[in-house]
Amino acid sequence: MSRRSRRRGGTRGGGGLAKWAGLLIAVCLLLTALLYAGLRGYLHSDGFRAFLSSQVSRAAGVKGEFSPFRWEGLALRTEVFSATGDGLIQDLRIDGLQTEVGLGGVRRGVWELQNSRIRRLQVSLDARKPPATEITEVAEVAEVAGPRMPTAERKRGWLPREVEVQGLELGQLSLNALTDHGPAAAEGVHLRVDREKGHRAHRVELGDGTLRLPFSHMPELRLDQARLRIQPEAVFLTSLSAGAYSAAKLESTGEWNRETSGFTFEGRVSGVKCDELLNEDWSRRLTGDVASDFTVEGRPGTTAASGLLTLTHGVLTALPVLDALAAYSDTRRFRTLTLSEAQTKWRWENGVIEFSDIVLASDSLIRLEGRVVIRGQELDGHLRLGLAPGTLASIPGAETHVFFPGERGLMWASLHLTGTLDKPREDLSDRLLAAAGLRMLETLPETGAKVLKYSRTLLGDDPSRAVEKGVRIIEEGSKTVREVSGILDGILGGSRRKNEPPPPPNEP
Repeated sequence: MSRRSRRRGGTRGGGGLAKWAGLLIAVCLLLTALLYAGLRGYLHSDGFRAFLSSQVSRAAGVKGEFSPFRWEGLALRTEVFSATGDGLIQDLRIDGLQTEVGLGGVRRGVWELQNSRIRRLQVSLDARKPPATEITEVAEVAEVAGPRMPTAERKRGWLPREVEVQGLELGQLSLNALTDHGPAAAEGVHLRVDREKGHRAHRVELGDGTLRLPFSHMPELRLDQARLRIQPEAVFLTSLSAGAYSAAKLESTGEWNRETSGFTFEGRVSGVKCDELLNEDWSRRLTGDVASDFTVEGRPGTTAASGLLTLTHGVLTALPVLDALAAYSDTRRFRTLTLSEAQTKWRWENGVIEFSDIVLASDSLIRLEGRVVIRGQELDGHLRLGLAPGTLASIPGAETHVFFPGERGLMWASLHLTGTLDKPREDLSDRLLAAAGLRMLETLPETGAKVLKYSRTLLGDDPSRAVEKGVRIIEEGSKTVREVSGILDGILGGSRRKNEPPPPPNEP
């Protein structure tokens, strides 16, 4: 065969191969088009809406469905998803969902939801621990909740059976929750969720809005920003920044374990004004800025918190005790006390608050140390009070039988605090009264002997007048003691015992 003939034969063979290749490409394109048309047709059907409703329902443990979808290619819009449940989530409503379905995960058996946006999400939770007999029932309800995929669609084994949210932006979150410690809420919070590639984890960023924690003594928080990392086994709070009161600042980090439902948070709050924490009466007496670090640990059924609280720029004024101390020490420096040191460790658990390592001090004048426990309204405290020498010199026996020299050059006495927050009581005043009486008895023989001696030699008075003078001495001493017997009540914000008569007026 000639070379030209071979070339003509080769050209005819090559042309046939090219035709077959072109035909194969055309078939592939046709199949792809048919597959796309089939997938698109399914996506636009009520079957996909029922499937997506089922997936959201099962994930949230509720039963609900989406309103009809409006499609533009593979992008969809729907007005509302409404659901109710018997588990953690009681009510769930999604308003204004927009998303785009990606087909890149079809071979993995996954519908990819991309660029998802929700205008508003409303959630009502009941986070109170159910009885042990109900936990399994709730879990079973969560497994079967939600509309079932139609039988015809379940038979299409080639369709993806999972949904993967690539990212989500939430315009406004409204959440109300019932917990073991009280109601909690979030309002107007903006949220964004992004999936970490190659990991079964999501990054969540929150901002704006307000938070109300389930503790009556906690103020409403103005959220600046919060960042979380959500994993299958745990949720990590990597940062939280929020405002409270007029100018307070809260910063925190923490984590929650899904398996044990235990959590730990720690952080610091600063810039709290005393008048924002104290009642009206005490807010006029104590000023300054409060700050505290804190650690909160919890598990189902119990929560505990602890920290170290400090008061800066603290000033005590308008206290009756300060005026009394100023009067009896003949100085004005007790009328207004600038606190050089004010701090305490604290711990809260099951409604009981314990203050330990208490220190309230004004340099070289007064110092209070000790521990106080508050159970509901009941008080139980063991404290030490230190006063500058000479402060109680006008009370007979105070600086010889009750107060004793000690560290820091102060005169120290112990006291037991009891009663309630509204009416605290202490045992120091009674000891001062008893000491004054004892001191009078100690000095009476000497005083009586002198009166008898001089009454005979100088005045010729009857010896019985010596007894009258001794009685007057005791009465005056007791009167002085009663006038300042409320020293501890004043320091601790207490009041005179119920039914206790007021002290008699000073005699001219």
